[in-house]
Amino acid sequence: MTAAATRRPDLDEHTVSARVWLAENAPATSVAARDAHDVSVFHNLSHDVEQGLIDELRAWQRTKFDGGYAAISWPSDMYGAGLPAEFEDAFKQAEAELVPLPRHELLSVTVNLIAPTIRIFASETVRSMLLPGLLDGSLLACQLFSEPAAGSDLANVSTRARRDGDDWVLSGQKVWTSGAQFADWGQAIVRTEPGSSGSGGLTTFVIPMDAEGVEVRPIRQMSGGTSFNEVFLNDVRIPDSHRLGDIGDGWAVTRATLGFERANASNKKGVGGSFDQLLELAQRTGSLQHRDIRTGLAEVRLREVGAEVALRRDKRARDAGEAPGAAGSMRKLQWVTRLGMVSDLARTMLGDKLIADDGDPGTFSWNAHLLGAPGYRIAGGTDQIQRSIIAERHLGLPREPRAPKPSRTEPTK
Repeated sequence: MTAAATRRPDLDEHTVSARVWLAENAPATSVAARDAHDVSVFHNLSHDVEQGLIDELRAWQRTKFDGGYAAISWPSDMYGAGLPAEFEDAFKQAEAELVPLPRHELLSVTVNLIAPTIRIFASETVRSMLLPGLLDGSLLACQLFSEPAAGSDLANVSTRARRDGDDWVLSGQKVWTSGAQFADWGQAIVRTEPGSSGSGGLTTFVIPMDAEGVEVRPIRQMSGGTSFNEVFLNDVRIPDSHRLGDIGDGWAVTRATLGFERANASNKKGVGGSFDQLLELAQRTGSLQHRDIRTGLAEVRLREVGAEVALRRDKRARDAGEAPGAAGSMRKLQWVTRLGMVSDLARTMLGDKLIADDGDPGTFSWNAHLLGAPGYRIAGGTDQIQRSIIAERHLGLPREPRAPKPSRTEPTK
């Protein structure tokens, strides 16, 4: 029996059925099973091991798709089960408990960000071409958003696309693209109106990552991993049918994707540095005798519980049909702050054990957390961008002053 039964089950019935299904179908092990002392926030795997993990996750996504659990809250005519969002929440919670596979951001981006964007904005041709694969794991997609000169200020991207008959030719550079080396498709925001600036004149496309002119270069992070990439678009030709939304409406499409991203950014179960791991470190290092450490641990736990309560409140508001507003930005800032608190406490407890690996398990491994945690102040939109969203959309403050657009003169006839 799949999740998309003819008779809609109640939530408890669905949850019990899902847990039974997960117990019967979940893979038992993983090629990249997380070490008990791994507290890293970004992957630091060899290419082959990371590829193996992605292959496992693709296979698991296919299993969920075949079982009717890949898009529980999507309409039944769009490969979903047609159930309310709280049914999907219950399944994800059970999955996090019962499935031993580590997470990978590329799968999350594909299923939780790119697929729903395509569902809303793509033509029927593109939806039919991509959605089944994005939902069953046979296709993976990345975000081609940030640029070296624009960062998270996506309204100032300069990658351009010029119209050439029924095609578009894209030229420019994207950066900080997670999983690009493994992705089949990319969602890109580019400038299609020459001379435009700001959020006007932008259009969004989906691009095959194996198209001629697409070049992916991994970026080595200070923690050692290569989660991110530069992506160069060198006169990449794509058909107009790959466009998402109308010409010039790319900002609205991109904001929708960012909304999906922020909703997921504050609930990263696979990221290391939990309260339990921090408490275990305090116990092993004898740090619990220090009042400041105990106070810090209590503060981390309070924030962790507060985040869980806020997440439940946000879900109830969503189920009631309320607009999310700036909730995703607030949760993301709270989560990043908590990551920093965990890093500070670990550094205080370990001292010079973070400088070199002396073979003591669970000590130097925290180095990966300290080096990786600051990255989430950028990922999913910088802290400054999140604060601007909160100020404008939640507090009703005036928009931040922006540089005036350059004047445009009419050409001489």
